[in-house]
Amino acid sequence: MTDAVPSLPPEIAAMDLADASVALSIDASTYGLEALYAASYAFLDRAYVLLERPSPERYRVILAPKKRDAGELRDQLTRLAGELANELLASAYRQRLHAENRALIESVTMRAVAGALGPNVEAPPSLEDLEAFDFSAEAFEDPLGIAMSWEEKYGKKTPPKAGEDPPAKAGETNEDAG
Repeated sequence: MTDAVPSLPPEIAAMDLADASVALSIDASTYGLEALYAASYAFLDRAYVLLERPSPERYRVILAPKKRDAGELRDQLTRLAGELANELLASAYRQRLHAENRALIESVTMRAVAGALGPNVEAPPSLEDLEAFDFSAEAFEDPLGIAMSWEEKYGKKTPPKAGEDPPAKAGETNEDAG
């Protein structure tokens, strides 16, 4: 036995209290299949969802709650139907916004990816460039003393002999350490 869902037209929504389910008939020309999938997906955690296509012009969504509320089943099914109708509208609108702004989204994404590569992205050096490069040049200057080898910074430490100052830490002189 099916009953009408309050606040929704009877030709669109009906609840079956014996089966503990609510069915909505969706116009396929108004709501696309992707919007229907997105809206239905939002209910998978709390309801069993069945999607049907009884005719080329209509979809049917049947929702059955996984857990019954402490309240009345009729109220729970009414809530599910209303929430699905709202989610379907929101999903269709999100889909429309995405389609209208696809070029902008792609442009912003490409700029973000290009920006992550650095300001002047150059092609990697060729083998001829590497062959011509002079690797014997002196190391770069390090006025702050932050570019040092691991051995210099964390090398094995020898205990000081009696009467000697402990060795200076990397980047310090014995005058700074004491």
